[in-house]
Amino acid sequence: MTWRVEREIAIRLHLRHGARTARGAARPKGGIAASLSVVPRSERPDDLPRPRGRRADHAGEDVVGLFAERAAEYRATVVRVPAAGAAAAVGRALSRTGALCLVVPSGFPEGLVPDGPWSLPADVPPLTIGQLDTADAVVTTVAAAIAITVVLDHGLGQGRRALALLPDQHICLVRADQITPDVPDALRRLDPSRPLTLISGPSATGGIELERVEGVHGPRTLDIIVLGDA
Repeated sequence: MTWRVEREIAIRLHLRHGARTARGAARPKGGIAASLSVVPRSERPDDLPRPRGRRADHAGEDVVGLFAERAAEYRATVVRVPAAGAAAAVGRALSRTGALCLVVPSGFPEGLVPDGPWSLPADVPPLTIGQLDTADAVVTTVAAAIAITVVLDHGLGQGRRALALLPDQHICLVRADQITPDVPDALRRLDPSRPLTLISGPSATGGIELERVEGVHGPRTLDIIVLGDA
C-alpha cells in the first residue's frame, strides 16, 4: 500500500466516520473496505477540508543548517563549501580515507571530479558486482534532500542503486537549493516512476550485544558536501 493510498484512507475515515461517531453513530464494521463503501467513488482527498493546525513543515528557518546538523548526528561527515570548491572538497574526502579507486556514475559533472592518485572507473558499461565491491568510493549528485536525509532517484549523475550500496565510501554532492524542509516538499520534486534510495547516514546495524557495526548493508563512510548557501 502506497503512502498516497494510506493518506487517502486516513483522511476519509477521520473526516467522515470520526464526525459520525462523535454524534453517537456506530462505525461500519469489517475494516477499511467496509468503511470506504459509504464514501462516494467520485470523492477525492483534496475535496475534503484539511484538519486545523496542520504545519507545513518542521524544519524552521535554517533548513540547510538543520540538514547539516541532522546528517552529522547520523555520523555522516558534512562540510559546506562554495560551488567552486566542490572538486577540492571531494579530493579532501578521498584523501581522508585513503581511497584509490573512485567510481563515477554516468552523467556526473566532469568538472567536479578532482585530480589525484585515484583511478576513475566509469559505470558504462555497468561494472560488475565484484568490481564495485573492490572500489573504495563512489561520488554522486542527489535528486533532492530533506532536512533530515538525502534522496537519490538514480537519474543522471547519481548512478544505479548498486553504486550507493557497495563501495565503502559514498560522497554526495548536495546543492543548497535542493534541500527541502520536509518529506512532502521533496516528493513533489521527484519522479514517482523512478526507484528511490533515502540515505540518512552510514550503513549501521547492531547485534544482540547492542554494539553498533557500520558498513554491513552499505557504505561505512558517508560524506555530504553542501554546495552554496540556502
